[in-house]
Amino acid sequence: MTNTDILIPQYTTDEIEKFNIELEDKSPQDILRWAIDNLQGLYQTTAFGLTGTAALDMISKISQEREEIHLVPLIFLDTLHHFPETIKLSQTASENYLAEMFVYYPSGVKTSEEFSSKYGNNLWEKDEASYDYLVKVEPASRAYKELGVKSIITGRRKSQGSDRASLKVLEVDERGLIKVNPLINWTFKQVKEYIDQENVPYNPLLDQGYKSIGDVHSTAPPDPNAINSDAGERSGRWQGKSKTECGLHVNYFEMKKKFEEKAKVEES
Repeated sequence: MTNTDILIPQYTTDEIEKFNIELEDKSPQDILRWAIDNLQGLYQTTAFGLTGTAALDMISKISQEREEIHLVPLIFLDTLHHFPETIKLSQTASENYLAEMFVYYPSGVKTSEEFSSKYGNNLWEKDEASYDYLVKVEPASRAYKELGVKSIITGRRKSQGSDRASLKVLEVDERGLIKVNPLINWTFKQVKEYIDQENVPYNPLLDQGYKSIGDVHSTAPPDPNAINSDAGERSGRWQGKSKTECGLHVNYFEMKKKFEEKAKVEES
């Protein structure tokens, strides 16, 4: 653990709890307005899933209300293993909304071929934890440090089930990073209705039955037995495995420690 990994929280635990009570029944737009007005170092981290693009559109409309260019910059973690449709959407959305976007890659590489050359073929099959750390956790940490990020807007919702069922509007992670979940109380159906009503650009893979889209190798159409339930929304991710998160919402220090310990063993 280094000092640069730890943030001094902007608000106390009691203040966060108070804000959560005030915000728990607010609309996504009101939560976003609150975040823009009250949180320092605010960015939106997104892989341009349906909830992320809905939040992006809402922020754009709030910015227009205030006669401002897009008020919340974007952070996109390019794992080098996204679907081409995701990469295209990231560029289209950033340009359409005039949203400044910072793209971060795994350290020292810019293509999937370079990644395989440096870390080995199909690392996600051989050492999934290291893969998650290299493509998501470390780049995100680097982005937070370089950009001065103190708070982030996420696309997580309670109806996605698993660990997300107990989410609150505001959370503070082990580093002191404030996470805002503006669409926390919406269902997938509500998000899709907003997307359609507001003509928000979205990933065309959704029209093929996908609901949650990550890397090519870890994404499949949702389980047909769960497709009609919101809790099954992420059933197409990591099928047959017990994991439900990619690492960004898992304890950062634990993941970093395990990765560094493994690296030391391999070096020796």
